[in-house]
Amino acid sequence: MNKPLRRIAIFCGVLIFALLARTNYLQYVKADALNTRDENRRVRIERYAHERGNIIVDGKSITGSAETKGSDFKYKRVWKDGPMWAPVTGYSSQAFGATQLENLEDGILTGNDDQLFFNRTMSMFTGEERTGGNVVTTLNGAAQKAAFEGLGDKKGAVAALDPRTGAILALASTPSYDPSSFAGNGVSDSKAWQSLKDDKNKPMLNRALRETYPPGSTFKVVTAAAALENGLYDDIDEDTKSPLPWRLPQSTDDLPNEGSIPCKNASLRQALRYSCNTVFGKMSDDLGNQKMIDQAGKFGFNKEIFTPVRSNASVYPEDNRPQNAMDGIGQASNRATPLQMAMVASAVANDGKLMQPYMVAERKAPNLDVIYTHEKEEFSRPLSAENAQKLQEMMETVVKEGTGTNAQIPNVTVGGKTGTAQNGLNNKGNPYAWFISYAKTDNGSPVAVAVVVEDSSATRENISGGGLAAPIAKAVMKAVIDSEK
Repeated sequence: MNKPLRRIAIFCGVLIFALLARTNYLQYVKADALNTRDENRRVRIERYAHERGNIIVDGKSITGSAETKGSDFKYKRVWKDGPMWAPVTGYSSQAFGATQLENLEDGILTGNDDQLFFNRTMSMFTGEERTGGNVVTTLNGAAQKAAFEGLGDKKGAVAALDPRTGAILALASTPSYDPSSFAGNGVSDSKAWQSLKDDKNKPMLNRALRETYPPGSTFKVVTAAAALENGLYDDIDEDTKSPLPWRLPQSTDDLPNEGSIPCKNASLRQALRYSCNTVFGKMSDDLGNQKMIDQAGKFGFNKEIFTPVRSNASVYPEDNRPQNAMDGIGQASNRATPLQMAMVASAVANDGKLMQPYMVAERKAPNLDVIYTHEKEEFSRPLSAENAQKLQEMMETVVKEGTGTNAQIPNVTVGGKTGTAQNGLNNKGNPYAWFISYAKTDNGSPVAVAVVVEDSSATRENISGGGLAAPIAKAVMKAVIDSEK
C-alpha cells in the first residue's frame, strides 16, 4: 500500500473509532440526561401517552385524566374541585411542569418509578394500557371543604393536623386557582397561566405552607410553654408579678394591652384568657432571647418542614431585649406559617409530643397493591406531659370564658388561643386574624387547627381572631369529629 492510501486508511479508522466512541458515550453515559431533557419531545409525548395515576382522599380520587384535543400529547390532568384541592396537590401541566404532590410523587403517578417496574413489564405482555399508580393522602374531605368554604372570598389559610399521628387533615389557601385551567399546552392554557401569574392577589401562593405571618397572640402559647419548661412559673394560677403599666426594656415606651383588661399581676391562666401583652412581653424578657429561640425551635421554628411538600421555615429571631419582648407576644420579627402554628396546638393537645406532619399515607401500584405505607414519626418533645396539660387547662379557659368562645362545640372539650397580629408599615394595614385550637374526644385529640385571615371586608375595629378565625376553626374541628363517629 502506498503512503497516501495508508494515511487515508488510518484517518478513516480514526473517524470510525471516534464515531463508535461517541455512539457509546451517548447510549450509555448520557442516555439518562438526554431522556430527561425538556427539549426531548419524544420523551414528553410518551409521558402523556398514558393516563396519569390519581391522588386519593377518603378513598375517592380528586384528580383524573382527559384526552387532549389537537395535540400529540394524548392525556392531560384534570381535577375535581380544583381550587379547593390545589393547595394539597399542586398542579401538573403539559406546558408549565408540576408542583407539590404532583411533582414529588410524579414517578408513581406516571408509572415510571422503579417500584412499578414489574407492572410496566407485565403491561407489555398483557397488552393492557399502561397507567400510573395512586397516591393516597391523609386529607379529610369534610375538613378540607369546611376550611375552604369558611375562608370564602377572604385571603387566608387553614392547616389542620391529627395530633396523635401528625397526619395532615386539611390544607386550604385562598384565593386559590383551578389547576385544570392550564393543564394542557394550548393557547387557552397559556392565557390562564399568565392571568394567574399577573394576579396581584397571588392565587398560586400556598399560604398554608409558604407564607409566614406575625403570629400575634397565638404565639403566647409558645411563650407560656417556655416559662413552664424553664421553671419561671410552676402554678398557672399564681400571680406573675407583672406590673401595669410595664415598660419595654431599654425604651421609654410602655407595652400596651388591648382595652381595659385585668392584666396586673395576672396568673398565666388569666393572662392567656385575656391575652395580656404586658404579662407575656415581660415573660419573654425574663427568659431572654436564647431560651425563647430554643423553645420555639422545639416546636419547629427556624427550620423547614417537609410534609413531603416543603413548608417555609417559621422564624423566631436573634433579637435585642426590646425586640425579644415584642417577639414573645408574636410581633416584631416573629414569623410563622399556619402549618407551624397548627404544630404548636398539636403538641399541646398531644401531651407534649409533636408528631412529624405528613400527607401521604400510602402509594399504590396500578393494580392497587400497596407499595408504601407511612410510618408515623415523632418530630420532638417541646414540653413535658405535665406542662402540656397545664397549657391545655389554660387554652380551654380561653374557649370557655375568654376570647375564644366562638370555637365552642357542644359536648366537646376545645382549647384555643386567639390572635390579632399587627400588619403593615407603622401597623397601618388591616391586622391578621388568627386562631389556633384543638378538640378532645374520648379517644384523645383527633384534630388541631390553625387559621389565619389575612384580610377581610370588616373594618379594622371589627377584625379579631375570635370573630373571624375561630368560627372557621370550629367548623373544621367539627367536620373531623363528625367523620370519626
